Amino acid sequence: MSVLAPICLEELQARAALTTRVDRKYVLAEDALPGLLERLPADTRVLQIGGRQRFGYHSVYLDTPRLDAYLGAAHRRRHRFKVRVRTYLDSGDRFTEVKTPGPRGVTVKHRTPYAGGDEVGRFVHATIGRGVVLTPALTTWYERVTLFLPASASRVTIDTGLTFALPGGGTLALPGRSIVETKSAHGAGEVDRLLWRLGHRPCAMSKYGTGLAALRPDLPANRWLPVLRRHFPDQESR
Repeated sequence: MSVLAPICLEELQARAALTTRVDRKYVLAEDALPGLLERLPADTRVLQIGGRQRFGYHSVYLDTPRLDAYLGAAHRRRHRFKVRVRTYLDSGDRFTEVKTPGPRGVTVKHRTPYAGGDEVGRFVHATIGRGVVLTPALTTWYERVTLFLPASASRVTIDTGLTFALPGGGTLALPGRSIVETKSAHGAGEVDRLLWRLGHRPCAMSKYGTGLAALRPDLPANRWLPVLRRHFPDQESR
């Protein structure tokens, strides 16, 4: 990543906050990343904070006892939502984040600094318009590199070392795989087109959805079965 010009967090947020955006996810073998990176536009920049370009993320996904958030995504319900408390391990910053679907396939992300359980409930209520009882349902860890594409004011994130864990025990790692996600204000960007030329196609890859489905085979997982069978250990027979 050192060959790419850096961009600081403040400039990245000013030029590409993208709280309302179109997301596309791709699952790549980690050995495919060099071929992607060497073909990026020459003006691509990489997020750098304190001399670092790779950052640790820890997310706790919250759901209702009936798993309304999970089932809403699994069945693509109109009024679905996703809630997580995300910690940036290198800085210690922590945020409550709520994602909801917007018009024409966009994702809307609402975010506020984490202030404890009661405040999480009030923020979720204000965001989705109803109160829900939430408890931890899945935890994830991974490392992320974030790229900025000036021509389209879009972002690309590359996640590696992904690990999932259930609250009561049970973990699953995703060795040798990386999650590449493009985030743009509108349609496909230059990195999407580059990935397509390299033979990669977007897929239904939700860290919460696929992770919980992989660790909980009793749950409906039709939407994520292609990803589970191809990329997750011990899921080929599902």
